[in-house]
Amino acid sequence: MTGVAGTVLTFTPNPALDETYPVPALVPGSTHRVPPPHTRAGGKGLNTARVVHQLGHSALAVTSAGGPTGAAFTAELTGSGVPHALLEVSAPTRRSMAFVDAGTGLTSIFNETGVPLRAGDWDELFALVEQALPHAACVVGAGSLPPEAPPDLFARLVRLSAAAGLPCIIDTSGPGLLEAAAAGADVLKPNREELLEATGCDDVTRGADMLISAGARQVLVSSGADGMSLFSADAPGTILTATLGRTLSGNPTGAGDAAVAAVAVLLASGDRDPYRLLRTATAWSAAAVLMPAAGEISPRHTQFAKEVRIQRDGRVPSSAREETV
Repeated sequence: MTGVAGTVLTFTPNPALDETYPVPALVPGSTHRVPPPHTRAGGKGLNTARVVHQLGHSALAVTSAGGPTGAAFTAELTGSGVPHALLEVSAPTRRSMAFVDAGTGLTSIFNETGVPLRAGDWDELFALVEQALPHAACVVGAGSLPPEAPPDLFARLVRLSAAAGLPCIIDTSGPGLLEAAAAGADVLKPNREELLEATGCDDVTRGADMLISAGARQVLVSSGADGMSLFSADAPGTILTATLGRTLSGNPTGAGDAAVAAVAVLLASGDRDPYRLLRTATAWSAAAVLMPAAGEISPRHTQFAKEVRIQRDGRVPSSAREETV
């Protein structure tokens, strides 16, 4: 992978204090005794920035923090060494709780929706983004929106990035995905369920084509253990599908965020080769599953990159499940 020309700038509008609990067995309706959780500052954009930073590339995470949860969020993020620009807000930072069942290998996630920010907070957050743009080589907007957030928030980020001549990746769901497509996002990274829900389609190919027709340049759709599919405006009618060829046991919470990190690093280095993009995203996503919490990947990502199989015009998996935050 060639050198990154500048910083991968991530924007997380709905950050969370992630708490991951290992449990021997998760039994609905019963009482569980668990050890203290593995706690870290999270949210999809934060997780992406962590992976970029872990692998030695320049990253800057822009987000907000507030209340007692926000204090813990800030302390952990500062201690992590991940470069960041935080806006202190009055709205308390939400929590996300993941319970990893050691017996089944399945992870159950409970995400708080978040608390509305003041209208002025959004302007201040975008001011932080604008201050960082001169040093950026790629911009990432990722995660859900808190209640009452402007619906065109990610579209605004896409337009701001384009005005600065920078590629922009958006990883979100719902109307924000459609808004980002219409704004001309360079890459959209929904998972299968998010794509179908946002577009109202019952088929991944039709849903991805809808986003490209709306204005997106590329759509990278993750389908959990079934791999990833890449659709591009530069190659209409062509589907690239990548799989690792085997199922990994672990925590899939940050798999999609690691995929976004891979795409961001490549775009920041000026590499837009679709096969390399898809191969690296699939390998980093798989490597994230092996880690106990979101925001880091296993060194085995280099091995996985060699194992990834890419099929041109491959069939998109008909069903899959992936956890997101």
